[in-house]
Amino acid sequence: MKVSELEYRRVTAEEFSDAANAAAGRVKAAGSAADVLAAREGYLAALCDYTTASALSYMRYSINTADPFYLTEKNYYDEAGPIAQNASLSYAGALLDSPLRCELEKALSPVLFKSLEVQRKSMAPEIVPDMVEENKLVSEYSQLMAGMEFEFRGEKLPRPLLMKYAKSDDRDTRRECYAVLGGTLGAHAAELDRIYDSLVHVRDRMAKKMGYRNFVELGYYRMGRLCYDQAMVAQFRRNVKADVVPVVARLRTENARRLGVTDFHLYDNDVVIPGGDPAPCGKAGIFAAAREMYHAMGPETGAFIDMMLRNDAFDVDSRKNKWGGGYCTEFPKYRQPFILANFNGTAGDVDVVTHEAGHALNSYLISGNRFALELNCGGMETAETHSMSMEFFAWPYMARFFGENADKYRYMHALDAFSFIPYGTMVDDFQHRVYENPDLTPAGRDALWLELEAQYRPYLTMEGMPYLDRGTRWQYQMHIYETPFYYIDYCLAQTAAFRFLLASRANYGDAFARYMALSRQGGEQVWTDLLREAGFPSPFAPGALKGLAAEVEKMLRDIAV
Repeated sequence: MKVSELEYRRVTAEEFSDAANAAAGRVKAAGSAADVLAAREGYLAALCDYTTASALSYMRYSINTADPFYLTEKNYYDEAGPIAQNASLSYAGALLDSPLRCELEKALSPVLFKSLEVQRKSMAPEIVPDMVEENKLVSEYSQLMAGMEFEFRGEKLPRPLLMKYAKSDDRDTRRECYAVLGGTLGAHAAELDRIYDSLVHVRDRMAKKMGYRNFVELGYYRMGRLCYDQAMVAQFRRNVKADVVPVVARLRTENARRLGVTDFHLYDNDVVIPGGDPAPCGKAGIFAAAREMYHAMGPETGAFIDMMLRNDAFDVDSRKNKWGGGYCTEFPKYRQPFILANFNGTAGDVDVVTHEAGHALNSYLISGNRFALELNCGGMETAETHSMSMEFFAWPYMARFFGENADKYRYMHALDAFSFIPYGTMVDDFQHRVYENPDLTPAGRDALWLELEAQYRPYLTMEGMPYLDRGTRWQYQMHIYETPFYYIDYCLAQTAAFRFLLASRANYGDAFARYMALSRQGGEQVWTDLLREAGFPSPFAPGALKGLAAEVEKMLRDIAV
Protein backbone atom coordinates (compact mmCIF):
# COMPACT_ATOMS: atom_id res chain seq x y z
CA MET A 1 0.00 0.00 0.00
CA LYS A 2 1.27 3.48 -0.84
CA VAL A 3 2.26 5.60 2.17
CA SER A 4 -0.23 8.28 1.14
CA GLU A 5 -3.02 5.68 1.45
CA LEU A 6 -2.14 4.47 4.96
CA GLU A 7 -5.12 4.95 7.24
CA TYR A 8 -4.68 7.47 10.02
CA ARG A 9 -6.76 7.38 13.18
CA ARG A 10 -5.95 9.34 16.29
CA VAL A 11 -5.04 6.97 19.11
CA THR A 12 -5.65 8.95 22.25
CA ALA A 13 -3.42 9.11 25.28
CA GLU A 14 -6.32 7.80 27.34
CA GLU A 15 -6.79 4.81 25.03
CA PHE A 16 -3.12 3.89 25.22
CA SER A 17 -2.87 4.62 28.94
CA ASP A 18 -5.83 2.38 29.71
CA ALA A 19 -4.17 -0.49 27.84
CA ALA A 20 -0.74 0.12 29.41
CA ASN A 21 -2.16 0.40 32.93
CA ALA A 22 -4.25 -2.73 32.40
CA ALA A 23 -1.11 -4.59 31.28
CA ALA A 24 0.75 -3.29 34.33
CA GLY A 25 -2.05 -4.57 36.56
CA ARG A 26 -1.91 -7.99 34.93
CA VAL A 27 1.88 -8.12 35.42
CA LYS A 28 1.54 -7.27 39.11
CA ALA A 29 -1.12 -9.96 39.58
CA ALA A 30 0.69 -12.58 37.49
CA GLY A 31 1.26 -15.99 39.03
CA SER A 32 3.72 -17.12 36.36
CA ALA A 33 6.07 -15.82 33.70
CA ALA A 34 3.57 -17.02 31.09
CA ASP A 35 0.95 -14.67 32.59
CA VAL A 36 3.39 -11.75 32.31
CA LEU A 37 4.23 -12.60 28.70
CA ALA A 38 0.52 -12.66 27.84
CA ALA A 39 0.10 -9.22 29.44
CA ARG A 40 3.08 -7.99 27.43
CA GLU A 41 1.34 -8.96 24.18
CA GLY A 42 -1.59 -6.72 25.06
CA TYR A 43 0.77 -3.85 25.85
CA LEU A 44 2.68 -4.30 22.59
CA ALA A 45 -0.54 -4.25 20.54
CA ALA A 46 -1.53 -0.93 22.11
CA LEU A 47 2.02 0.45 21.72
CA CYS A 48 2.01 -0.50 18.04
CA ASP A 49 -1.25 1.36 17.42
CA TYR A 50 -0.18 4.45 19.36
CA THR A 51 3.31 4.63 17.84
CA THR A 52 1.95 4.22 14.32
CA ALA A 53 -0.65 6.95 14.77
CA SER A 54 1.87 9.36 16.29
CA ALA A 55 4.42 8.70 13.52
CA LEU A 56 1.85 9.07 10.74
CA SER A 57 0.55 12.35 12.14
CA TYR A 58 4.08 13.75 12.49
CA MET A 59 5.04 12.66 8.98
CA ARG A 60 2.01 14.33 7.43
CA TYR A 61 2.62 17.45 9.51
CA SER A 62 6.28 17.61 8.50
CA ILE A 63 5.55 17.45 4.76
CA ASN A 64 3.40 20.56 5.23
CA THR A 65 3.72 22.24 8.61
CA ALA A 66 0.87 24.59 7.67
CA ASP A 67 -1.67 21.78 7.12
CA PRO A 68 -4.39 22.67 9.68
CA PHE A 69 -5.56 19.09 10.30
CA TYR A 70 -2.14 17.53 10.88
CA LEU A 71 -0.93 20.62 12.74
CA THR A 72 -3.81 19.98 15.15
CA GLU A 73 -2.82 16.30 15.36
CA LYS A 74 0.83 17.20 15.93
CA ASN A 75 -0.20 19.58 18.71
CA TYR A 76 -2.34 16.83 20.20
CA TYR A 77 0.57 14.39 20.37
CA ASP A 78 2.79 17.11 21.81
CA GLU A 79 0.45 17.07 24.80
CA ALA A 80 -0.48 13.40 24.69
CA GLY A 81 3.06 12.07 24.34
CA PRO A 82 4.17 12.71 27.92
CA ILE A 83 0.92 11.22 29.24
CA ALA A 84 1.51 8.08 27.16
CA GLN A 85 5.13 7.92 28.33
CA ASN A 86 3.94 8.08 31.91
CA ALA A 87 1.65 5.10 31.27
CA SER A 88 4.57 3.21 29.71
CA LEU A 89 6.53 4.00 32.85
CA SER A 90 3.84 2.30 34.93
CA TYR A 91 4.12 -0.83 32.78
CA ALA A 92 7.93 -0.74 32.87
CA GLY A 93 7.88 -0.43 36.64
CA ALA A 94 5.62 -3.46 36.96
CA LEU A 95 8.06 -5.57 34.95
CA LEU A 96 11.13 -4.28 36.77
CA ASP A 97 9.63 -4.86 40.20
CA SER A 98 8.07 -8.23 39.41
CA PRO A 99 9.09 -11.09 41.73
CA LEU A 100 9.37 -13.09 38.49
CA ARG A 101 12.03 -10.80 37.04
CA CYS A 102 14.88 -13.34 36.92
CA GLU A 103 12.69 -15.78 35.03
CA LEU A 104 11.45 -13.00 32.74
CA GLU A 105 14.98 -11.82 31.90
CA LYS A 106 15.73 -15.35 30.69
CA ALA A 107 12.49 -15.56 28.70
CA LEU A 108 12.96 -12.09 27.20
CA SER A 109 16.30 -10.27 27.34
CA PRO A 110 18.56 -8.67 29.96
CA VAL A 111 19.04 -5.80 27.48
CA LEU A 112 15.29 -5.17 27.52
CA PHE A 113 15.31 -4.90 31.31
CA LYS A 114 18.34 -2.64 31.25
CA SER A 115 16.47 -0.43 28.79
CA LEU A 116 13.43 -0.37 31.08
CA GLU A 117 15.65 0.70 33.97
CA VAL A 118 16.94 3.62 31.93
CA GLN A 119 13.38 4.46 30.89
CA ARG A 120 12.34 4.65 34.53
CA LYS A 121 15.20 7.09 35.18
CA SER A 122 14.21 9.26 32.21
CA MET A 123 10.86 10.58 33.40
CA ALA A 124 8.44 10.90 36.28
CA PRO A 125 4.78 11.91 36.57
CA GLU A 126 5.67 15.29 38.08
CA ILE A 127 7.49 16.44 34.91
CA VAL A 128 4.64 15.68 32.49
CA PRO A 129 3.55 19.37 32.29
CA ASP A 130 7.16 20.37 31.62
CA MET A 131 7.43 17.78 28.85
CA VAL A 132 4.30 19.21 27.22
CA GLU A 133 5.84 22.69 27.39
CA GLU A 134 9.08 21.35 25.89
CA ASN A 135 7.21 19.73 22.99
CA LYS A 136 5.38 22.97 22.24
CA LEU A 137 8.65 24.92 22.17
CA VAL A 138 10.25 22.38 19.83
CA SER A 139 7.24 22.64 17.52
CA GLU A 140 7.48 26.42 17.60
CA TYR A 141 11.12 26.21 16.52
CA SER A 142 10.44 23.70 13.73
CA GLN A 143 7.59 25.81 12.38
CA LEU A 144 9.73 28.95 12.53
CA MET A 145 12.51 27.29 10.54
CA ALA A 146 10.14 25.60 8.08
CA GLY A 147 8.35 28.85 7.30
CA MET A 148 11.49 30.99 7.03
CA GLU A 149 12.20 32.29 3.52
CA PHE A 150 15.62 33.46 2.34
CA GLU A 151 15.67 36.07 -0.43
CA PHE A 152 18.54 35.32 -2.77
CA ARG A 153 18.97 37.07 -6.13
CA GLY A 154 15.30 37.82 -6.52
CA GLU A 155 14.01 34.43 -5.31
CA LYS A 156 12.48 33.53 -1.97
CA LEU A 157 13.87 30.14 -1.03
CA PRO A 158 13.51 27.70 1.87
CA ARG A 159 16.85 27.12 3.58
CA PRO A 160 17.63 23.75 1.87
CA LEU A 161 17.34 25.36 -1.57
CA LEU A 162 19.37 28.39 -0.50
CA MET A 163 22.18 26.13 0.68
CA LYS A 164 22.80 24.65 -2.75
CA TYR A 165 24.57 27.96 -3.46
CA ALA A 166 26.94 27.22 -0.58
CA LYS A 167 28.47 24.58 -2.86
CA SER A 168 29.04 26.97 -5.76
CA ASP A 169 32.54 27.06 -7.22
CA ASP A 170 32.23 30.85 -7.27
CA ARG A 171 33.42 32.22 -3.94
CA ASP A 172 31.38 35.42 -4.20
CA THR A 173 28.23 33.32 -4.63
CA ARG A 174 29.09 31.29 -1.55
CA ARG A 175 29.75 34.45 0.46
CA GLU A 176 26.46 35.96 -0.69
CA CYS A 177 24.61 32.75 0.21
CA TYR A 178 25.93 32.84 3.76
CA ALA A 179 25.28 36.58 4.03
CA VAL A 180 21.61 35.92 3.18
CA LEU A 181 21.54 33.00 5.61
CA GLY A 182 22.98 35.08 8.43
CA GLY A 183 20.91 38.15 7.67
CA THR A 184 17.64 36.23 7.65
CA LEU A 185 18.47 34.32 10.83
CA GLY A 186 19.48 37.62 12.41
CA ALA A 187 16.05 39.05 11.65
CA HIS A 188 14.63 36.25 13.81
CA ALA A 189 17.34 36.45 16.50
CA ALA A 190 14.98 37.38 19.31
CA GLU A 191 12.70 34.40 18.60
CA LEU A 192 15.59 31.96 18.21
CA ASP A 193 17.17 33.09 21.49
CA ARG A 194 13.86 33.09 23.37
CA ILE A 195 12.88 29.59 22.24
CA TYR A 196 16.26 28.09 23.08
CA ASP A 197 16.52 29.87 26.42
CA SER A 198 13.07 28.54 27.31
CA LEU A 199 14.05 25.01 26.24
CA VAL A 200 17.21 25.05 28.34
CA HIS A 201 15.34 26.20 31.41
CA VAL A 202 12.40 23.83 31.10
CA ARG A 203 14.81 20.91 30.63
CA ASP A 204 16.88 22.04 33.61
CA ARG A 205 13.69 22.32 35.68
CA MET A 206 12.67 18.77 34.75
CA ALA A 207 16.05 17.40 35.78
CA LYS A 208 16.02 19.14 39.12
CA LYS A 209 12.48 17.96 39.86
CA MET A 210 13.78 14.41 39.40
CA GLY A 211 16.74 14.98 41.71
CA TYR A 212 19.47 15.38 39.09
CA ARG A 213 22.09 18.10 39.32
CA ASN A 214 21.29 19.36 35.82
CA PHE A 215 19.82 18.17 32.54
CA VAL A 216 22.94 16.35 31.35
CA GLU A 217 22.26 13.19 33.34
CA LEU A 218 18.57 13.21 32.46
CA GLY A 219 19.45 13.86 28.82
CA TYR A 220 21.60 10.73 28.70
CA TYR A 221 18.78 8.66 30.16
CA ARG A 222 16.35 10.11 27.62
CA MET A 223 18.70 9.01 24.84
CA GLY A 224 18.44 5.46 26.21
CA ARG A 225 22.19 4.89 26.42
CA LEU A 226 23.04 1.41 27.67
CA CYS A 227 26.77 0.95 27.07
CA TYR A 228 28.49 4.31 27.65
CA ASP A 229 28.21 7.28 30.00
CA GLN A 230 29.32 10.90 30.35
CA ALA A 231 32.88 10.01 31.30
CA MET A 232 33.28 7.77 28.24
CA VAL A 233 31.89 10.46 25.93
CA ALA A 234 34.26 12.99 27.49
CA GLN A 235 37.15 10.64 26.67
CA PHE A 236 35.84 10.30 23.11
CA ARG A 237 35.86 14.10 22.81
CA ARG A 238 39.46 14.14 24.02
CA ASN A 239 40.33 11.49 21.44
CA VAL A 240 38.78 13.60 18.70
CA LYS A 241 40.64 16.73 19.79
CA ALA A 242 43.95 14.91 20.08
CA ASP A 243 43.93 12.75 16.96
CA VAL A 244 41.16 13.73 14.53
CA VAL A 245 41.19 17.54 14.69
CA PRO A 246 44.87 17.87 13.62
CA VAL A 247 44.35 15.53 10.65
CA VAL A 248 41.18 17.30 9.52
CA ALA A 249 42.79 20.73 9.94
CA ARG A 250 45.78 19.60 7.87
CA LEU A 251 43.66 18.06 5.11
CA ARG A 252 41.19 20.95 4.91
CA THR A 253 43.95 23.57 4.85
CA GLU A 254 45.76 21.70 2.06
CA ASN A 255 42.54 21.30 0.14
CA ALA A 256 41.73 25.00 0.53
CA ARG A 257 44.97 25.79 -1.27
CA ARG A 258 43.81 23.59 -4.15
CA LEU A 259 40.67 25.75 -4.23
CA GLY A 260 42.78 28.90 -4.31
CA VAL A 261 41.69 29.88 -0.79
CA THR A 262 44.20 31.15 1.75
CA ASP A 263 41.76 32.70 4.25
CA PHE A 264 39.41 29.79 4.98
CA HIS A 265 35.94 31.11 5.90
CA LEU A 266 32.77 29.31 6.91
CA TYR A 267 31.42 29.90 3.41
CA ASP A 268 34.35 27.90 1.98
CA ASN A 269 33.61 24.85 4.08
CA ASP A 270 30.95 23.31 1.81
CA VAL A 271 33.15 22.98 -1.28
CA VAL A 272 35.89 20.38 -1.71
CA ILE A 273 36.57 19.89 -5.42
CA PRO A 274 38.24 22.62 -7.55
CA GLY A 275 35.84 23.57 -10.31
CA GLY A 276 32.86 22.68 -8.15
CA ASP A 277 31.71 19.62 -6.29
CA PRO A 278 30.09 16.98 -8.50
CA ALA A 279 26.33 17.15 -8.95
CA PRO A 280 24.25 13.97 -9.26
CA CYS A 281 22.05 12.85 -12.12
CA GLY A 282 18.75 14.46 -11.03
CA LYS A 283 15.81 13.09 -9.06
CA ALA A 284 14.65 10.45 -11.56
CA GLY A 285 18.23 9.37 -12.22
CA ILE A 286 19.00 9.09 -8.50
CA PHE A 287 16.08 6.76 -7.86
CA ALA A 288 16.83 4.66 -10.93
CA ALA A 289 20.47 4.36 -9.87
CA ALA A 290 19.46 3.52 -6.29
CA ARG A 291 17.26 0.69 -7.51
CA GLU A 292 20.10 -0.75 -9.60
CA MET A 293 22.54 -0.38 -6.71
CA TYR A 294 20.43 -2.14 -4.09
CA HIS A 295 19.64 -4.99 -6.48
CA ALA A 296 23.36 -5.37 -7.18
CA MET A 297 24.07 -5.55 -3.43
CA GLY A 298 21.86 -8.62 -2.98
CA PRO A 299 18.32 -10.02 -2.99
CA GLU A 300 17.36 -8.62 0.45
CA THR A 301 18.41 -5.09 -0.42
CA GLY A 302 16.78 -5.44 -3.83
CA ALA A 303 13.45 -6.45 -2.30
CA PHE A 304 13.76 -3.56 0.14
CA ILE A 305 14.21 -0.83 -2.48
CA ASP A 306 11.43 -2.27 -4.64
CA MET A 307 9.07 -2.05 -1.66
CA MET A 308 10.09 1.55 -0.90
CA LEU A 309 9.60 2.68 -4.50
CA ARG A 310 6.38 0.72 -5.00
CA ASN A 311 4.87 2.33 -1.90
CA ASP A 312 6.06 5.88 -2.67
CA ALA A 313 7.86 5.89 0.66
CA PHE A 314 9.89 9.03 -0.14
CA ASP A 315 9.10 12.76 -0.06
CA VAL A 316 12.20 14.56 -1.31
CA ASP A 317 11.01 17.80 -2.95
CA SER A 318 11.92 21.00 -1.10
CA ARG A 319 9.13 23.55 -0.65
CA LYS A 320 7.88 26.24 1.68
CA ASN A 321 6.39 25.01 4.98
CA LYS A 322 8.02 21.61 4.66
CA TRP A 323 10.21 20.61 7.61
CA GLY A 324 13.72 21.60 6.65
CA GLY A 325 15.77 18.53 7.54
CA GLY A 326 15.75 14.89 6.62
CA TYR A 327 14.72 11.78 8.49
CA CYS A 328 13.61 8.19 8.27
CA THR A 329 10.68 6.99 10.33
CA GLU A 330 8.56 3.86 10.35
CA PHE A 331 4.92 2.95 10.83
CA PRO A 332 5.12 -0.33 12.75
CA LYS A 333 1.51 -1.39 12.23
CA TYR A 334 2.17 -1.45 8.49
CA ARG A 335 5.85 -2.48 8.70
CA GLN A 336 6.55 0.49 6.46
CA PRO A 337 9.58 2.82 6.62
CA PHE A 338 9.33 6.35 5.21
CA ILE A 339 12.01 8.87 4.20
CA LEU A 340 11.66 12.66 4.13
CA ALA A 341 14.33 14.87 2.57
CA ASN A 342 14.80 18.15 0.74
CA PHE A 343 16.57 17.67 -2.60
CA ASN A 344 18.50 20.70 -3.82
CA GLY A 345 20.51 19.37 -6.75
CA THR A 346 23.72 18.73 -4.80
CA ALA A 347 25.53 15.54 -3.88
CA GLY A 348 23.61 15.59 -0.62
CA ASP A 349 20.62 14.30 -2.58
CA VAL A 350 22.44 10.99 -3.07
CA ASP A 351 22.99 10.73 0.66
CA VAL A 352 19.22 10.41 1.02
CA VAL A 353 19.16 7.09 -0.85
CA THR A 354 22.22 5.87 1.02
CA HIS A 355 22.13 7.38 4.54
CA GLU A 356 18.37 7.55 5.12
CA ALA A 357 17.88 4.32 3.22
CA GLY A 358 20.39 2.70 5.60
CA HIS A 359 17.95 3.50 8.38
CA ALA A 360 15.01 2.29 6.32
CA LEU A 361 16.76 -0.96 5.39
CA ASN A 362 17.36 -1.70 9.06
CA SER A 363 13.71 -1.00 9.84
CA TYR A 364 12.75 -3.41 7.04
CA LEU A 365 15.15 -6.09 8.31
CA ILE A 366 14.02 -5.98 11.95
CA SER A 367 10.29 -5.32 11.49
CA GLY A 368 9.49 -8.86 12.66
CA ASN A 369 11.97 -8.81 15.54
CA ARG A 370 10.29 -9.66 18.86
CA PHE A 371 11.76 -6.54 20.48
CA ALA A 372 11.27 -4.15 17.55
CA LEU A 373 8.71 -2.03 19.38
CA GLU A 374 10.48 -1.92 22.73
CA LEU A 375 14.14 -1.75 21.69
CA ASN A 376 13.84 -0.73 18.05
CA CYS A 377 17.32 -1.05 16.52
CA GLY A 378 19.08 -0.13 19.76
CA GLY A 379 20.56 3.26 20.61
CA MET A 380 20.85 6.11 18.15
CA GLU A 381 24.59 5.41 17.78
CA THR A 382 23.57 2.00 16.41
CA ALA A 383 20.95 3.54 14.14
CA GLU A 384 23.49 5.99 12.72
CA THR A 385 26.01 3.21 12.21
CA HIS A 386 23.46 1.56 9.90
CA SER A 387 23.01 4.75 7.87
CA MET A 388 26.53 6.17 7.75
CA SER A 389 28.03 2.80 6.87
CA MET A 390 25.57 2.37 4.01
CA GLU A 391 26.83 5.65 2.56
CA PHE A 392 30.25 4.02 2.22
CA PHE A 393 28.98 0.65 1.01
CA ALA A 394 27.44 2.60 -1.89
CA TRP A 395 30.89 3.73 -3.09
CA PRO A 396 31.38 1.01 -5.76
CA TYR A 397 28.14 2.16 -7.42
CA MET A 398 28.78 5.90 -7.52
CA ALA A 399 29.34 5.99 -11.29
CA ARG A 400 25.60 5.30 -11.59
CA PHE A 401 24.93 8.59 -9.77
CA PHE A 402 27.85 10.79 -10.87
CA GLY A 403 29.19 9.29 -14.09
CA GLU A 404 32.79 10.26 -14.75
CA ASN A 405 32.81 12.35 -11.54
CA ALA A 406 32.43 9.33 -9.27
CA ASP A 407 36.03 9.57 -7.99
CA LYS A 408 35.52 13.24 -7.18
CA TYR A 409 32.42 12.33 -5.21
CA ARG A 410 34.24 9.65 -3.20
CA TYR A 411 37.01 12.04 -2.21
CA MET A 412 34.55 14.82 -1.36
CA HIS A 413 32.34 12.44 0.59
CA ALA A 414 35.18 10.98 2.66
CA LEU A 415 36.74 14.37 3.43
CA ASP A 416 33.35 15.83 4.41
CA ALA A 417 32.52 12.77 6.53
CA PHE A 418 35.84 12.85 8.38
CA SER A 419 35.56 16.63 8.84
CA PHE A 420 32.15 16.08 10.38
CA ILE A 421 33.55 14.21 13.39
CA PRO A 422 35.13 17.33 14.97
CA TYR A 423 32.07 19.43 14.10
CA GLY A 424 29.61 16.96 15.61
CA THR A 425 31.79 16.54 18.68
CA MET A 426 31.83 20.32 19.08
CA VAL A 427 28.02 20.31 19.07
CA ASP A 428 28.09 17.76 21.89
CA ASP A 429 30.66 19.76 23.87
CA PHE A 430 28.51 22.88 23.42
CA GLN A 431 25.41 21.14 24.73
CA HIS A 432 27.19 19.74 27.79
CA ARG A 433 28.45 23.20 28.71
CA VAL A 434 25.10 24.88 28.08
CA TYR A 435 23.16 22.44 30.26
CA GLU A 436 25.83 22.51 32.96
CA ASN A 437 25.44 26.32 32.95
CA PRO A 438 21.75 26.86 32.17
CA ASP A 439 21.82 30.54 33.11
CA LEU A 440 24.23 31.47 30.35
CA THR A 441 22.91 34.46 28.45
CA PRO A 442 22.34 34.26 24.68
CA ALA A 443 25.54 36.26 24.20
CA GLY A 444 27.34 33.85 26.52
CA ARG A 445 26.19 30.86 24.46
CA ASP A 446 27.36 32.52 21.26
CA ALA A 447 30.76 33.28 22.82
CA LEU A 448 31.01 29.65 23.92
CA TRP A 449 30.33 28.49 20.35
CA LEU A 450 33.13 30.69 19.02
CA GLU A 451 35.49 29.37 21.69
CA LEU A 452 34.71 25.79 20.68
CA GLU A 453 35.03 26.57 16.96
CA ALA A 454 38.62 27.62 17.62
CA GLN A 455 39.30 24.26 19.30
CA TYR A 456 37.51 21.90 16.94
CA ARG A 457 37.73 23.75 13.58
CA PRO A 458 40.82 25.93 13.91
CA TYR A 459 41.24 26.12 10.15
CA LEU A 460 38.19 28.33 9.50
CA THR A 461 36.83 31.72 10.54
CA MET A 462 33.41 33.35 10.56
CA GLU A 463 34.75 36.88 10.45
CA GLY A 464 32.71 39.24 8.29
CA MET A 465 29.66 36.98 8.12
CA PRO A 466 26.47 38.89 9.04
CA TYR A 467 25.06 37.59 12.35
CA LEU A 468 26.98 34.29 12.08
CA ASP A 469 30.22 36.01 13.10
CA ARG A 470 28.64 36.48 16.54
CA GLY A 471 28.78 32.71 17.07
CA THR A 472 25.23 31.80 16.08
CA ARG A 473 25.96 28.96 13.63
CA TRP A 474 24.45 26.54 16.15
CA GLN A 475 20.98 28.05 15.78
CA TYR A 476 20.18 26.24 12.54
CA GLN A 477 21.53 22.91 13.76
CA MET A 478 18.07 21.56 14.48
CA HIS A 479 19.22 18.78 16.80
CA ILE A 480 20.45 21.34 19.33
CA TYR A 481 16.91 22.60 19.82
CA GLU A 482 14.94 19.44 19.14
CA THR A 483 16.92 16.42 20.40
CA PRO A 484 19.64 17.37 22.90
CA PHE A 485 22.66 15.05 23.17
CA TYR A 486 21.72 13.17 19.99
CA TYR A 487 24.54 14.62 17.90
CA ILE A 488 27.43 12.68 19.42
CA ASP A 489 25.73 9.50 18.19
CA TYR A 490 26.54 10.58 14.62
CA CYS A 491 30.20 11.02 15.54
CA LEU A 492 30.47 7.66 17.26
CA ALA A 493 28.75 6.02 14.30
CA GLN A 494 31.02 7.81 11.83
CA THR A 495 34.07 6.16 13.38
CA ALA A 496 32.41 2.75 12.91
CA ALA A 497 31.41 3.66 9.35
CA PHE A 498 35.00 4.52 8.48
CA ARG A 499 36.11 1.15 9.84
CA PHE A 500 33.55 -0.51 7.56
CA LEU A 501 34.83 1.60 4.64
CA LEU A 502 38.44 0.60 5.22
CA ALA A 503 37.40 -3.05 5.61
CA SER A 504 35.31 -2.89 2.41
CA ARG A 505 38.27 -1.60 0.42
CA ALA A 506 40.17 -4.71 1.49
CA ASN A 507 37.31 -7.22 1.09
CA TYR A 508 33.93 -5.77 0.16
CA GLY A 509 31.95 -9.00 0.42
CA ASP A 510 33.20 -9.83 3.90
CA ALA A 511 32.67 -6.27 5.17
CA PHE A 512 29.15 -6.07 3.74
CA ALA A 513 28.24 -9.43 5.30
CA ARG A 514 29.42 -8.12 8.68
CA TYR A 515 27.38 -4.96 8.15
CA MET A 516 24.21 -6.89 7.32
CA ALA A 517 24.73 -9.14 10.35
CA LEU A 518 25.02 -6.04 12.55
CA SER A 519 21.92 -4.47 10.99
CA ARG A 520 19.77 -7.57 11.50
CA GLN A 521 20.43 -7.63 15.26
CA GLY A 522 17.88 -4.99 16.21
CA GLY A 523 18.27 -3.80 19.78
CA GLU A 524 19.11 -7.20 21.23
CA GLN A 525 22.77 -6.22 21.60
CA VAL A 526 24.30 -2.93 22.71
CA TRP A 527 26.50 -0.96 20.33
CA THR A 528 29.88 -1.80 21.85
CA ASP A 529 29.04 -5.52 21.62
CA LEU A 530 27.95 -5.08 18.00
CA LEU A 531 31.29 -3.41 17.23
CA ARG A 532 33.12 -6.30 18.86
CA GLU A 533 31.18 -8.82 16.75
CA ALA A 534 32.03 -6.82 13.62
CA GLY A 535 35.72 -6.95 14.60
CA PHE A 536 36.12 -3.28 15.52
CA PRO A 537 37.53 -1.68 18.71
CA SER A 538 35.61 0.65 21.00
CA PRO A 539 36.26 4.37 20.34
CA PHE A 540 36.14 5.21 24.06
CA ALA A 541 39.59 4.03 25.17
CA PRO A 542 42.33 6.70 25.36
CA GLY A 543 44.04 6.98 21.98
CA ALA A 544 41.40 4.79 20.29
CA LEU A 545 41.14 7.05 17.23
CA LYS A 546 44.83 7.61 16.55
CA GLY A 547 45.27 4.63 14.22
CA LEU A 548 41.96 5.23 12.47
CA ALA A 549 42.82 8.87 11.80
CA ALA A 550 46.15 7.84 10.28
CA GLU A 551 44.49 5.23 8.04
CA VAL A 552 41.81 7.66 6.87
CA GLU A 553 44.39 10.35 6.15
CA LYS A 554 46.40 7.89 4.04
CA MET A 555 43.29 6.76 2.19
CA LEU A 556 42.29 10.34 1.44
CA ARG A 557 45.70 11.09 0.04
CA ASP A 558 45.52 7.92 -2.06
CA ILE A 559 42.14 8.79 -3.59
CA ALA A 560 42.65 12.57 -3.93
CA VAL A 561 41.58 13.90 -7.34
